[in-house]
Amino acid sequence: MSSTLRQRDGNGARRPVAVLGATGAVGQTFVRLLENHPWFELAEVAASERSAGRLYGESVRWVTAGQMPANVVDKKIVMCDPAAVSSDIVFSALDSSVAGDAEMAFAKAGKLVLSNAKNHRMVPDVPLVIAEVNPGHLRVLESQRRNRNWRGGIVTNGNCSTIVATLALAPIHERFGITEVFVSTMQAVSGAGYPGVASLDILGNVIPFINDEEDKVESELRKFLGSAEGDEIVSAPMTVSAHCNRVAVESGHTVCLSVRLRERANAEEVKAALREWKGADVARGLPSSPAKPVEVIDAPDRPQPRRDVTRGNGMTVSVGRVRPDTLFDVKLVAMGDNVVRGAAGASVLNAELMLNCGLLPR
Repeated sequence: MSSTLRQRDGNGARRPVAVLGATGAVGQTFVRLLENHPWFELAEVAASERSAGRLYGESVRWVTAGQMPANVVDKKIVMCDPAAVSSDIVFSALDSSVAGDAEMAFAKAGKLVLSNAKNHRMVPDVPLVIAEVNPGHLRVLESQRRNRNWRGGIVTNGNCSTIVATLALAPIHERFGITEVFVSTMQAVSGAGYPGVASLDILGNVIPFINDEEDKVESELRKFLGSAEGDEIVSAPMTVSAHCNRVAVESGHTVCLSVRLRERANAEEVKAALREWKGADVARGLPSSPAKPVEVIDAPDRPQPRRDVTRGNGMTVSVGRVRPDTLFDVKLVAMGDNVVRGAAGASVLNAELMLNCGLLPR
């Protein structure tokens, strides 16, 4: 963990924030997670011109967990335009078809964008961050601002299945090093947004293709586990091969992993590393931090989405079936909430981390 990241000396005031793409499924999850947040106040909700000017409660079909928060029902939706949004901290749930240019416009306007979109994740000077895994990557924000001559910035969270896989692999990579990974995912339909996959396509079926997903897993995992060197992030020198599948599960992505280690270790040693791992010190004790970012389950038939997806309020990744691998060294199964830990919750936790380290606009 970089010594450049420090603990905050906050005055207790809640910081106003905005959500872009607030009417969609991930945007709704941002709205839900920000309700009564101790550090952030949801000041503005933004969406396309079709919704702008209307009240949120009248425009949104609520499809995420729980009820629509009362404090957002009567908020007027504004345009996804920096001129219409006054908050300096912006959570982006925009679709990738529009996120690229829109997020850059907000950063140019001096706003800090915490993005759930794929557009900027693999740019070398854009931090791709899991708070407990690689907070030191945030230091490249300085070079991003210098390179683009803007006062704001863009920080991204990863693809939903990659976040689950990375949290399971980070303790292993830190302890033993990883050279090769085989990944096979079973991804819930909620990962496709709303309305998502047609029922006649997914019920009683497995779809062995998710557009762009395998490329994202293979590239993002290496960047997460890479290092900040000078002005950019250098991906970890490992080989990753991914198969991604959509399955008839509502929430919770399951990821099967086979791993070749740089330093030999048996399954029990790998399991011990997973149990002992707590993540970066600076990411502990934040409002959205789970007590255990990774939790090992010993039951032979776990983790399961139906039974384990809500661990840590959806922020804990459950790991089980850690055992020897006949092809590589060890294999295991990881599962996590794709909408909370894999999307909106990851961005909120990144914002908490940045506030804790004095990296948000003042």
